[in-house]
Amino acid sequence: MHPDNSVEAESRAVVGRFAGVARGAGLVVISVFGVLATPSDALPLGFGLLALAVVAALAEVHTGRTGRGRRVAFALALARAAAICAAQLETAPEPGELNQWALNVLTITVITLQWEWPPRVTVPAVACLLVVQLAPLAPEDSVSTVLRVLIEGVLARLAFQLLVRSTRRIDRLRARRARLEREESLAQQRRRQEREYLAVLHDTASATFLMVAQRGASADPAEVAEYARRDLSILTGATGRDSMVELEASLRGVLAQSPVRVDARWSPVPLLPASAALALVRAVREALLNVERHAGVTEAVLTVEAGVRVTVRDEGRGFDPAAVPAHRRGIRGSLVERMAAAGGRATVTSAPGEGTTVELSWPDD
Repeated sequence: MHPDNSVEAESRAVVGRFAGVARGAGLVVISVFGVLATPSDALPLGFGLLALAVVAALAEVHTGRTGRGRRVAFALALARAAAICAAQLETAPEPGELNQWALNVLTITVITLQWEWPPRVTVPAVACLLVVQLAPLAPEDSVSTVLRVLIEGVLARLAFQLLVRSTRRIDRLRARRARLEREESLAQQRRRQEREYLAVLHDTASATFLMVAQRGASADPAEVAEYARRDLSILTGATGRDSMVELEASLRGVLAQSPVRVDARWSPVPLLPASAALALVRAVREALLNVERHAGVTEAVLTVEAGVRVTVRDEGRGFDPAAVPAHRRGIRGSLVERMAAAGGRATVTSAPGEGTTVELSWPDD
């Protein structure tokens, strides 16, 4: 079994498509020369054999172009070879001379059948053709004919098997390379996600340090200890993969690296699962990058409201979301799908000349 898009399948298809066509065209040419060498009293028989060769060739061309009628083309190919071999004494240029027309038709048929059909089909077919070919021949001619047919048939089969084996090796190498590329891509994605995740957790712990530094001696030791225990459990993973983090601390890290100025307006929001906070952070980062790239302005407004709802608004040139080509996945891939995967929602509202508003909410109520 082999996939339809494999090199082996493609090679088999190409060989199967052109082997019959090449055989048919070649045997029509050989049959024309065979008729020209046929004695005048056997010309009607020669022209009849030529007509059979043409009919078989047309069937082979049809099969090669459409893939249909393989069995009919196979039967006609055998009938053509058998008829020409059976009439070899009558069409021979000289009485008693080995008829090269019949011998060439036989060997070409035997060779090309190896490229189209398995041995369980070709072996009995070649055996039947040999019987027809050898029946009128002298013993010395029979031996040389059998040796020639067997050697050429075996070599054709070995060449075909070598081709198949080579294509299978190519398929294995391609599959191995694709697997390694997928594994490397997944590993890079995991490393990137882990870095972003740890950055969110780091921002949460940093917020605790900042709170202690700002309050100084007035900080409540019990409150600080509680924050410290929570941050330690988050950073060590004791609370699980989806730990609770502070969204504001993470978003401030994004704003510190924003490519445009941001007027941030904050409202208190509860702790969020790290996965949700990470999706919001990434979406806000992408929204600010889009402001820089497409809005034509250098300032945006970020609003964080309880709920949780985060809005990024710019007064730039705007655009028509419905007119964005399907292959450009910035909005859909970086915002909408990312928020949906985290259990939230993202909506983008914009129109030419009216700016753009990106609204992110979690959870998707």
